[in-house]
Amino acid sequence: MKPLTLTTERLRLRPFTADDTDAVHAACQDPAIQRWTTIPSPYERRNAEHFIGQLAPDGWRDDSAYVFAVQARGGGPVIGAISLRHPRSGTWETGYWTAPEHRGHGYTTEALEALARWAFTAAAADRLEWRAEVGNAGSRAVAEKAGFVIEGVLRAALLNKGTVRDCWIGALLPADLGLPGGHPYLPAPDRNVPARA
Repeated sequence: MKPLTLTTERLRLRPFTADDTDAVHAACQDPAIQRWTTIPSPYERRNAEHFIGQLAPDGWRDDSAYVFAVQARGGGPVIGAISLRHPRSGTWETGYWTAPEHRGHGYTTEALEALARWAFTAAAADRLEWRAEVGNAGSRAVAEKAGFVIEGVLRAALLNKGTVRDCWIGALLPADLGLPGGHPYLPAPDRNVPARA
């Protein structure tokens, strides 16, 4: 897919450019970003250059991941990053980080809501998943504010820095946002109601 830009009331989600290298490098010095995400630690300038120059553009080229820089709609430095990855048929996965000085303003929730709407309408996703290591309360709060339903804990389902960890999993469906799905959805019957013959 050709890289594109999404806008919200306050934000612009756009492809990363070489001009973002310093901002990405600086933000990824944050201990929380290094702790809770799978970025290299320590995070060196060459890691930011590789992310911006190769990883992000490759995802767009091969339709495996759409990575957006999040910035204020009027311009300015990168506030964070948000991505949409296509690991399985019909199900997409999202991930994000926010620079420390921009947390607590609702920017990441706003970006996630925009990305979800785009995933369901333009990318024809049937389900959007969020995963985070158990204990990453900030990421979970963003997912829940954006409407994700926390479905449980997956044991040993997240590889981070050479160690498998338990993770929370949440999902958002098109119907959760009042959107039609790409395929009909047949939910499981209520477990509290006896099956009828």
